[in-house]
Amino acid sequence: MTETGPAGFRQRSVTEVRADLLERREVALLDVREEGPFALAHPLFAASLPLGRIELEVLDRVPRLTAPIVVYDDGEGLAGRAAARLTALGYSDVALLEGGLSGWRAQGAELFRDVNVPSKAFGELVEARRHTPSIGPEELDAKVRAGANVIVLDARRFEEYQTMSIPSATSVPGGELVLRVRDLAPDPATLVVVNCAGRTRSIIGAQSLVNAGVPNAVAALRNGTIGWTLAGLPLDQGRTRRFGAVSPPMLEASRTAARDIAERAGVRRVDRGTLEAWSNDAARTLYRFDVRTPGEYETGHLRGFRSAPGGQLVQETDVFAPVRGARLVLADDDGVRAHMAASWLAQMGWDAFVLEESTAGDLDRGAFQPQRPPLPDAARIRPEELARLAAGDGATLIDFGPSRQYEAGHVPGAWWVLRSQAEKIPLAAGPERPIVLISPDGDLAAYAAGEVGAITGHRPLVLDGGSAAWAAGGRPLERGPTRQLSPAIDAYQRPYEGTDNPREAMQGYLDWEFGLVAQLERDGSHHFRVV
Repeated sequence: MTETGPAGFRQRSVTEVRADLLERREVALLDVREEGPFALAHPLFAASLPLGRIELEVLDRVPRLTAPIVVYDDGEGLAGRAAARLTALGYSDVALLEGGLSGWRAQGAELFRDVNVPSKAFGELVEARRHTPSIGPEELDAKVRAGANVIVLDARRFEEYQTMSIPSATSVPGGELVLRVRDLAPDPATLVVVNCAGRTRSIIGAQSLVNAGVPNAVAALRNGTIGWTLAGLPLDQGRTRRFGAVSPPMLEASRTAARDIAERAGVRRVDRGTLEAWSNDAARTLYRFDVRTPGEYETGHLRGFRSAPGGQLVQETDVFAPVRGARLVLADDDGVRAHMAASWLAQMGWDAFVLEESTAGDLDRGAFQPQRPPLPDAARIRPEELARLAAGDGATLIDFGPSRQYEAGHVPGAWWVLRSQAEKIPLAAGPERPIVLISPDGDLAAYAAGEVGAITGHRPLVLDGGSAAWAAGGRPLERGPTRQLSPAIDAYQRPYEGTDNPREAMQGYLDWEFGLVAQLERDGSHHFRVV
């Protein structure tokens, strides 16, 4: 380990970080570039946490202030700034990756592209090891058109399903499959087909049903909606078919099956007393996830538990739990969903536990509220005041929100810029005009106010309530990328989202997924096992 790196922070070598992963010691490897560059190349267990969003996300994603954190960039000068920001938030074990991404590459360590790579690579390994049954799009289309005894279950989030879906499909997000399938397909002769947009969630969903011993024949739709589109078949849009209630006999069968597979995967159950002790353990990171649907979570959930629907938790481990080596405790109210999600997490190398008596005790209500540091003391302007100001002498409006939200609708006249590139603001600011900072709810703008003031020499104003408050008052929005100071690299364009992706991009994505098992073998740090 060298003494110090940029900004005076100590550095950790690639060898040291890989040793942490190999020895199952805790480490959070954070890529502080924007999501676009991150998706082009990163280590297997790196998590995307852009510099400009640290205050919005880090307290939930790295909940222990003494957790070992290693940050890196690819020579953009972001890592030192990120380390300083994390230290200011109270994190005490922050280091820079020696050489950054280039150092990782120079050591011959494996680099991966795309997002949610640990889960996608694991899904490919599951199919390779368990030979998960699958069905081609043409064959499934013929069965659906012929009225065959088949049901198609879409394992994605409901919002994704509504964007595009296989004709006749019902939305059953992956964490719900084992709990719901026996009621959705009570006839054992019904063929159950699970689909997602690409491969991972359909593979894990189908294999979940196989593992749970459902009496039906089960298959994953080969290559999901991408494969369906490449086959020239039409997709539905705007559908609303969803699962219904669970009957008591089917619930008991699903609960028995889920507990059995969880035990075979090495999942343990934990009581409230042990959980409380773990919550106070300063030497080990603890994540607590409620794996039910967001609606159920809002109705009532245990204090301290974050909403993480089981299918998405397994699909996005790098988003929900960036501290590799941490403990994960899952809760539900049925004894099925937590055990199924935990069974997959345990196979992915996590210490995964299921909380006993998950619904006992006092419950909090409402949607998940992210933890954020206190907002700095920033000068505010209300939407109605901004409307008057814009109609008069005007102001320089700077929008720090996600580029996609900016394009969908922003305060008229606002410039869009990445917070990490706030030094570009003077290119838009007039010498005497006030500067007003905007973000979706106003928080990000408030966190950025100090640095903008230092750059411009003027104390900026923050739009109170952000662009959401502006729109809530019925005020007009401007649409499109009208004024941009930064390239829109904050959002990676996923080849499996939307309905207008180029065929070459979709096929390239599938080809990449097919190669992930070989990449896992070359990387060697994953600790994946398939039961």
